[in-house]
Amino acid sequence: MGERKGQNLYYPPDYDPKVGGLNKFQGTHALRERARKLHMGILIIRFEMPYNIWCEGCKNHIGMGVRYNAEKKKIGMYYSTPVYQFRMKCHLCDNHFEIKTDPGNLDYVIVSGARRQENRWDPTENGQIVPDTKETQKRLFDDAMFKLEHKTGDEDASKQDKPRLGKLVGRNETVWKDDYEANCSLRRNFRKRRKELEEAAVNDGILLSKSSLDITLLPESEEDKNLASLLSLRPSRTIEERQNVVRSKILNSPALPSSSGLITSFGGLKKEQMLSKSSQLTRNTLGITIKRNKLNTKDNSEEIVGNDTVRKTNITVDEKLDNSNCDSGKLNSMPLKENNGLSLVGDYSSSGEGSD
Repeated sequence: MGERKGQNLYYPPDYDPKVGGLNKFQGTHALRERARKLHMGILIIRFEMPYNIWCEGCKNHIGMGVRYNAEKKKIGMYYSTPVYQFRMKCHLCDNHFEIKTDPGNLDYVIVSGARRQENRWDPTENGQIVPDTKETQKRLFDDAMFKLEHKTGDEDASKQDKPRLGKLVGRNETVWKDDYEANCSLRRNFRKRRKELEEAAVNDGILLSKSSLDITLLPESEEDKNLASLLSLRPSRTIEERQNVVRSKILNSPALPSSSGLITSFGGLKKEQMLSKSSQLTRNTLGITIKRNKLNTKDNSEEIVGNDTVRKTNITVDEKLDNSNCDSGKLNSMPLKENNGLSLVGDYSSSGEGSD
């Protein structure tokens, strides 16, 4: 295909082959825009990041393999090998960083604008095979005793690693002997895990939409389940539920306190307080006539006064009162106390009229 490149170009009618080529005739370079700084010794190339770095301008991470349009120029020599430097602009900010080659260590060195992410380690610590350095190779070539010692050390290392290598090879043959079944098993586990993740995502979405939240839910744990089971034993009520409970208590409770002596408390009050408050309320609001009446403990019948029915109570007067003095005005100032021998009979008629 190389011989057709010249045929695919357009040659104007005034083209002169003696000039030396179509680019020279038009006054352009074959690399076009990449060679716009060629007179300064700079060539625009496509540079790939050799390792992970941190940009000094925006403090962002730039991963290995990210490509840039870099300015390449020669800055020196390492023996007969040229040393090149590359200048490029960060794609996240306006910072520029420069990286140069290091032929002596077969590596790249950051000159300015960035710093390297240090995640290097010694390969001998994790059992990797490390090639011999140039110094070791030179000693092996020149020193026969060092070569013999080096060979003996390699043989000892191979004897120690042979059982481990045999186990690894045997496991590999056992697992991947039937590659179809191994592939089916892996895909089966993958489908199962994918369904679990999809189901969890659906449940989380329902819970978040119900709670009107926009957060990331963590997976359930055994501790969370135990805590939820404890909370279910003492469920917390919402404001609406508490209001409904209060309303039901108010609706179910009687409007007036009961006059029966069998009730010991009402609204948190003791028996004596309830009786005194009920008598005080009755004296202030209704016309009541008090008369001496022996209480028959065996008789719990009701007395008819006028057209109203009033139960006998256990509240009497300390002093003897006549029927003429039993008006509503004087009753308010008379003290009352509990006595099993007298009873209080109320009349809902006019306060001035007494009844025997």
